Amino acid sequence: MASALTISPIAGALGAEISGVDLSAELSDGEFGAIHQAFLDHHVIFFRDQHGLTPEAHKALASQFGTLNVHPYVQGMAEHPELLEIIKEPEDKVNFGGGWHTDMSFLEKPALGSLLYAIEVPEIGGDTLFASQIAAYEALSDGMKAMLAPLKAVHSASREYSAAGHSAQSRKSMQASTASQAPEFEHPVIRTHPESGRKGLYINPAFTLRFAGMTKRESKPLLDFLFNHSRDERFTCRFRWTRGTLAFWDNRCCWHYALNDYAGHRRHMRRATVNGDRPV
Repeated sequence: MASALTISPIAGALGAEISGVDLSAELSDGEFGAIHQAFLDHHVIFFRDQHGLTPEAHKALASQFGTLNVHPYVQGMAEHPELLEIIKEPEDKVNFGGGWHTDMSFLEKPALGSLLYAIEVPEIGGDTLFASQIAAYEALSDGMKAMLAPLKAVHSASREYSAAGHSAQSRKSMQASTASQAPEFEHPVIRTHPESGRKGLYINPAFTLRFAGMTKRESKPLLDFLFNHSRDERFTCRFRWTRGTLAFWDNRCCWHYALNDYAGHRRHMRRATVNGDRPV
């Protein structure tokens, strides 16, 4: 029953832990409604002690929120192409997901959200940071909001997944391809959330190349300001993983950053991504 759920915020801007539900079983209408509302309210939600989440159950859970994405540049599991296994071995230097970003903003219809499940976590380190882009937008001056309102930005996987890109360098475990000729898509700099109606910034350091109609050089000063502003600690939360935890974050309104601070330790995660719509 939904009444058994406990929702506990972990920071002021975003993030909440939810207990009292088994994600390996089909959600009741009440559970789904409560979880969906918490997702909209807190932007990223966490469920600990979900030890029975098989790949099949992981996909079934994610599918309740929409169709599942098959990553265009990273090979999924052999029997479950919708699921990415994200593994960092003790000797690996580069981690997948390092650096602030929003998943899949390089698509014409970017991701709605991502569901990341912890199979093996290091004894120390390996936390993930999240940043609310709704809070970042709301903290801007009225003048800055007005200036940004008509702007669009160009997003592409070409830089991140090129041979020298951070994600491509971690292809040892992820089997990432290069994407030097990846397409470019324009998205509004200020995005209106399709469900909550709230406005937020929709750019990110990994996949935003420049403003539409401007050069990279012309775009850089303002993008740098916005990137620095958007990761201000006022807008963030930090999550410490434990084995069997699932996190579900809203790519339409928050960034995340997988910290690479556990050299010599192994980390094994599994991710499903839910398809979204065209930003407006």
